[in-house]
Amino acid sequence: MATILHIETSTDVCSVALTKDGHCIWDKEDHGDGKSSKAAELLPTFVDEAMKQLLSNEKLDAVAISGGPGSYTGLRIGMSMAKGIAYGSDAKLLAVPTLEIMCVPILLGREMEDDALLCPMIDARRMEVFSAIYDRALKPVRETQADIVEEDTYKEFLDKHPIYFFGNGAGKCKEVIRHPNAHFIDHIVPLARHMMPLAEKHYHKGIFEDVAYYVPDYGKEYEAKLPKKLL
Repeated sequence: MATILHIETSTDVCSVALTKDGHCIWDKEDHGDGKSSKAAELLPTFVDEAMKQLLSNEKLDAVAISGGPGSYTGLRIGMSMAKGIAYGSDAKLLAVPTLEIMCVPILLGREMEDDALLCPMIDARRMEVFSAIYDRALKPVRETQADIVEEDTYKEFLDKHPIYFFGNGAGKCKEVIRHPNAHFIDHIVPLARHMMPLAEKHYHKGIFEDVAYYVPDYGKEYEAKLPKKLL
């Protein structure tokens, strides 16, 4: 097990958590005004409060960052803070995909069909979202990409499986996706405390990022693959 500081700033929600030996011992979150992130203002205070939970002789083993896709500004703020702490504490840097983080509370707290699929969505612009599709073991059925959401965007999967859509990009899809296998879950946002099982897995598998060179997944490479006429 390990002592890990978790930082999540990929949306307008700013959150920090401290976990030890697989248990969350401190967490704090601010959901802002739903329009803009307060990460630049709040993150230093949240991190300082979290670090005060450590005993005087206790070492921070790793810093976990939400790795995107998501807000360019928010991800950069979180990345800068995480890198500084990791470097100063001689701790490992972990990057956990934001879309996977969003799946954690669904998998832990909701009954679903055995063949159900999960589709977390991060809002981009207009009817565009960053999304991926996972099975209940969090195995990718379709990798992350940018989608222009239309009625038939996910039809090939919906025809075979119930799919649960959630995240800040899912709300604008409700009136577009009318398939009977489509289900929508409200109020799911990526939070630092939900990073723990994923960060622990990365830590114990030795999946670390280079503190000097790591850059979050801003989602721009996915947008670049969309037909220009749709942008």
